[in-house]
Amino acid sequence: MAKLKNIIKQLTDDDFRAIYDSLMESNAEKSAYLLHSMREKALSDHRIMMELGVNTNAYYTLRSRLKQKIEEYLLQQMDSPRADIVKKVSNITEILFTKKKAIAIATLKKLEKELSEYDLSNELTVIYKALKKFHVHSPDYYHYSQQYNKHVSFMLAVDKVEDMLAEYFKKYGNYLMSGEEMEKYELGLIVTEMENTCKLYDSHRLYVYQVCLTIFHRLFVEPDPDHSDHDLEPIEDILNRTDEILSTYHLDSIYYHLRLVFEFLKIEYYNHFKVYRKVESYYEEVNESVPTLLSNYSLYTFPAQFLNTKLQRALRVDNQASLYEENAQLFDGYEPDKEDIPKLVMYVTYRALSCYYAGHYDEAAKWINNLLNEVSMKKTPFALLEVKVLLALQYCLLGDFDLFNQLINSIQRQIRILGKEDCERILSFTKILKISISETKRQKALKIRSIVERMQAQRPPVKFSPTELIKMDDKFIERLSKSEMHSMA
Repeated sequence: MAKLKNIIKQLTDDDFRAIYDSLMESNAEKSAYLLHSMREKALSDHRIMMELGVNTNAYYTLRSRLKQKIEEYLLQQMDSPRADIVKKVSNITEILFTKKKAIAIATLKKLEKELSEYDLSNELTVIYKALKKFHVHSPDYYHYSQQYNKHVSFMLAVDKVEDMLAEYFKKYGNYLMSGEEMEKYELGLIVTEMENTCKLYDSHRLYVYQVCLTIFHRLFVEPDPDHSDHDLEPIEDILNRTDEILSTYHLDSIYYHLRLVFEFLKIEYYNHFKVYRKVESYYEEVNESVPTLLSNYSLYTFPAQFLNTKLQRALRVDNQASLYEENAQLFDGYEPDKEDIPKLVMYVTYRALSCYYAGHYDEAAKWINNLLNEVSMKKTPFALLEVKVLLALQYCLLGDFDLFNQLINSIQRQIRILGKEDCERILSFTKILKISISETKRQKALKIRSIVERMQAQRPPVKFSPTELIKMDDKFIERLSKSEMHSMA
């Protein structure tokens, strides 16, 4: 909240008036009032909510949309070096045919300096190609030919790094669901290839792209739990260095948008090492932008991870029941990409778990059934088991005996095929559910508690495990031990 207030207070009077008038013209009176209140009045959030007549979730949605409107306005007003320089580069043909040689070369040299500062390799090749032409009869022709060749190579390196970045996070999604060691090995190969490519050039742009990958890899694929690897640069130092780059080139539009990726990585870094105070410093800003993060940033990170972290945080602060209403506001208008199956599966299971914690078991089951009808998870059988067991839990709590029995039989068949030794945790979970539906009421809670305690030492075979996000506390045990099944046919 403080960050949004600071942005609003730092707006110039002209910018503030322009944004305010735009909101009023588009009939967004509540957003306009919120903008005015944050700038002109010293009102608490609670007081603003009362005056607007909205609840907490609606207020946070309103705040998120206002922040987005302000960012869109500021982006339009930015004197973007990329846009300005690219426009000048597009006029180089006019320079070649209309300007005197000395003036043309001076103009090109100025553009060369600006483009070099921002690491704009594509445009630099155009500049050096033109400088070659102007020096065709000069000894400098060789120099500019070399520069041209160097930046063609650099341009291809940037394209390669961007492709590797996208390929890494696509492959990570597959590894998350399959747990295949070969997938993990290939992720390591991409990391090594990325490092080797970036070492060839002194480029802040390549460094930023590399950091997107290496931090994530060190947190989720090859974690260093106790900072013990002294050969690696500390992640916090990497984040600080990246912040300096983004601040230095703050008018670069790509860097402007990548700030969200690094806010997300900071949350994941501090959450990994349980520095929860620091997590809270970045949480609200990323949470407000989570639909955008999921929709537009899969080429630069694995945004679905934030949904797990969001639910873990809710369990930690014990407000998991509030996620259901928050999601209705937060994801209003969000359309999942059905071709990106790992991200879709994580989104749906997050929504189903949010329904579960709010007591909407029928809606949770609907989310999961729709997923199973829309996508095939046959290539990731362990992940499919996790999803099916989550669905079985909903049927158990709904008291739907027929659907529960059909599903639990399917789960047990799949466990036999995959091997019980590889499905210990899932097998334990099914035992809990079967005890819950059994007609024998004697010592149900004691039996369930005994299995829950054993499950603490059991690890799922794949990293994707929504059942690990089910809080198996006294409330969970009591609810299942009192569950009564009946046919809903």
